[in-house]
Amino acid sequence: MEKLKFIDCFSGIGGFHLALHALGAECVFASEINQPARITYEHNFNTISPQLFKDNRFNEDIRTLSPQEIPDFDILCAGFPCQPFSQAGYKQGFNDNHQSERGNLFFNLVDIIDAKKPKAFFLENVRGIVNHDNGNTFRVIRKVLEEELGYSFYYQIVKASDYGLPQLRPRVFMIGFRDDDDLKRFKFPPKKTLKFTMSDVWQGECSREIGFTLRVGGRGSNINDRRNWDAYLVDGKIRKLMPEQGKKMQGFPDDFSFPVSPTQAMKQLGNSVAVDAIQACAKAIFKHLEHLNISNKKIKPTKNKGEWTELYAFLKIVHDKKIILADKNLNPTAHYFKVSKVSTLTIPESCYLGSTDNVIVKNETTGLEKNVLVSDFLNTQVLTALASLIKKGSRTFPIPEFELIKERLGISLIKGGNSHQKSDIVLDIENKEFKKEREGFGIKSYLGSKPTLLNASGNTNFIFIVNNLSTKHIDIINSINTRTKLKDRLRKIHQLGGRFIFHKIETNTMAYNLSMIDSIMPELLSKMLLEFFINRQSKIKNNLENIYASEVLKGNDLNFFQVKIKRLLVAVLLGFFAGTKWDGKYVSNGTIVVKEDGEQVAFHIIDLSALEDYLFENIKFDTPSMTRHRYGSLISEHDGNLYFKLNLQLRF
Repeated sequence: MEKLKFIDCFSGIGGFHLALHALGAECVFASEINQPARITYEHNFNTISPQLFKDNRFNEDIRTLSPQEIPDFDILCAGFPCQPFSQAGYKQGFNDNHQSERGNLFFNLVDIIDAKKPKAFFLENVRGIVNHDNGNTFRVIRKVLEEELGYSFYYQIVKASDYGLPQLRPRVFMIGFRDDDDLKRFKFPPKKTLKFTMSDVWQGECSREIGFTLRVGGRGSNINDRRNWDAYLVDGKIRKLMPEQGKKMQGFPDDFSFPVSPTQAMKQLGNSVAVDAIQACAKAIFKHLEHLNISNKKIKPTKNKGEWTELYAFLKIVHDKKIILADKNLNPTAHYFKVSKVSTLTIPESCYLGSTDNVIVKNETTGLEKNVLVSDFLNTQVLTALASLIKKGSRTFPIPEFELIKERLGISLIKGGNSHQKSDIVLDIENKEFKKEREGFGIKSYLGSKPTLLNASGNTNFIFIVNNLSTKHIDIINSINTRTKLKDRLRKIHQLGGRFIFHKIETNTMAYNLSMIDSIMPELLSKMLLEFFINRQSKIKNNLENIYASEVLKGNDLNFFQVKIKRLLVAVLLGFFAGTKWDGKYVSNGTIVVKEDGEQVAFHIIDLSALEDYLFENIKFDTPSMTRHRYGSLISEHDGNLYFKLNLQLRF
């Protein structure tokens, strides 16, 4: 295998970094918000991984980062904040918003995994997370990683002493792999004997062979206190741990140094991971990836609905040899484009269409061609049956009929459903007034649930400052758990005298993209989001009319704002992704809509007004998961302000 790359999230002072670097992997990104820990991290790794700091890849606040800005990598490593799940804390879990958002930062990792799709993840947390909230927290973590992201999931309670270090420190290690069908092959490594004892740590006779768990805080505990972590009986005398001993207990090398006070150093060590345990399990991960690299060379014939729909749209165009333009209600018009060539951005073959049932399939890389009579295996009845099979499927599933047609036609596997490209299909089109080669079209499908225009993520969070409330109101607001809890929380804030002032969009990339459309767009959308979540007016058109009538919008007529929103909707459809900085250009110039009955219609910027009207009258605000996308709760930040987030998701 090539040299593996990893990222070090919630990196602390770099325990994961040390472990994986020792195995030959390269750290390409790290993130840590705590300033003293950042100082120690950079002090020790600016020689080992200089590019992190030269290329500004040492992020300070993972919440402000768009995942697409992270370099490609193979393994995500993270010891995400454990205090919300620890026996020593308040155990508020995902709902811990009293000290920033440490309770739900796990979902920032989910956003990164979803966007970058690494080969594996390696997560660490306190063992209390397994049983937190009667096991519900751990079930959510596992369900999101397995069912939503499609990764395998293995976990084990690991002690530092299991892998040679003289310390208890029970932690849960969570490990998972993409494209991992052999769910019994990965094994946590066998336990090892101690490399040294606490007597070796102290260089004197210690009363304990294995030490207490190194913790943050609690210094000065009585030697006989079972919760004690820093006092040991050495050579008959009570001695307190210092960084020199803490370093050895955690597996840090002798030359690892702390350019901070001893108190900060002990805190940093208590927050870190046991390096030897991480390294032993990382080695097992590397070995499993080698196995997967071999076994996954064979293409798997399962796809989700979006991927199957792209192949369906491809075949239907090959059959129809045209795409019909639609009006704003998705009804076919008299206007259409003849299609003379079909391809995608992900396959080397193109299908050249003529006036007969014969199709010339050409490999554009090798130049090889073959003539195929498509009427032998592709007709209206076959397409209708394929559309029905897509509608019946769930999650990822096989459709052997598609595979047979693909093989008869002689095209490669179409890697459909790519959420990071606007052009799902590429066509040569013409009519009486217009002719264009390699015109990109996106695909929106009604064969499953209604498609989204803009998917929810941390990139689409809008942040509001809440004035006139205090931190005593956090639990009052966040404890509201009715069926309509988000609306009720917002209204309760108003009842208590709170006022929402739009602050910013969570990520700079999304703010940049919206401002490129118009400088008023972030503020305008923030007002529309409040109207949606408080008064439940979801349709874009009606929502805008409501806030205009309420005189929230001032200085211009209604048409002024309607034009802005129409431009936004077209830009989202054809131009930008929330997590990628936009250059202002459309990536595709049209969209093909696969209707519920399998028929296809299209929009193209040649008739921009029809596309604008369709989107303006058919797009609505949607309510994604509050927990998953980290919004809908009152948050206390370090600057003393209270904040509240609302999430922007747009659906057809």
